[in-house]
Amino acid sequence: MNEEKEMSFLDHLEELRWHIVRSISAVFLFMVTVFVFGKWIFQNVIFAPARADFVTFRYMCKVGHLLNMADSFCVGAIPFKVQSRIMTGQFTMHLTVAFVLGFIIAFPYVFWEIWKFVTPGLHASERNNSRWAVTAVSFLFLVGVSFGYFIMSPLAVWFLSTYSVSDMVSNEFDITSYVSTITALVFGSGLLFQLPVVVYFLSRVGIVTPRLMKQYRKHALVAILILGAIITPPDPLSQILISLPLYMLYEVSILISSMVERKQLKKDKENLRADQAEV
Repeated sequence: MNEEKEMSFLDHLEELRWHIVRSISAVFLFMVTVFVFGKWIFQNVIFAPARADFVTFRYMCKVGHLLNMADSFCVGAIPFKVQSRIMTGQFTMHLTVAFVLGFIIAFPYVFWEIWKFVTPGLHASERNNSRWAVTAVSFLFLVGVSFGYFIMSPLAVWFLSTYSVSDMVSNEFDITSYVSTITALVFGSGLLFQLPVVVYFLSRVGIVTPRLMKQYRKHALVAILILGAIITPPDPLSQILISLPLYMLYEVSILISSMVERKQLKKDKENLRADQAEV
């Protein structure tokens, strides 16, 4: 610990550089792997939510049969056709998917590298209270990514591919538009699910309190709806699908902030008693 305190500014920069190099190397390694197996990944991962036999649609159909609403829940053939209207379109999207999937797979390691750089600057009590940070952030990110891929993506694709203003217009999507939509839904959901962790650390430093979050609950709901409209395709179904879990995470974050506040008040009382005992 003493050696870490005596490190010069340039030594810290050197340490940061190696954390960044290792993180980029991990992303690059997974990116190359995804690129090599690109055809299989596009067929079985990227384009899977656009097929009627996707796992989400199968479970939807089972629920529909249980509720005697099979016509409403079962998805038939999806009128879906993808084209590439730009000469470099397929190659560009191949690289984009490789980078996004490479980063998603490497995310736990990347955050671990960042946390290793930040941890030495924390007090012992702060390190003890945040030992779960890497696990929590990685878990919430993967849950968010799964939600975006298995829930938001197939329903958004189904809604947008079947939506029509006229029989004269056929839905033939460009591969750039399709891949951008899927990656935005998946990656955006992963980031948005970090809300409880963000609130925890903001509560620790006193910026956020449960009283403040309760006071601005209505404002937060409006902000969540606006955010859902920005990161999702322009349809109400996708907006509702991302807004509901975000609002639930907001309520969970209020509970987390309350726990942090109670723990801090308890600690302050213990310190006050210790000071009074010394006097």
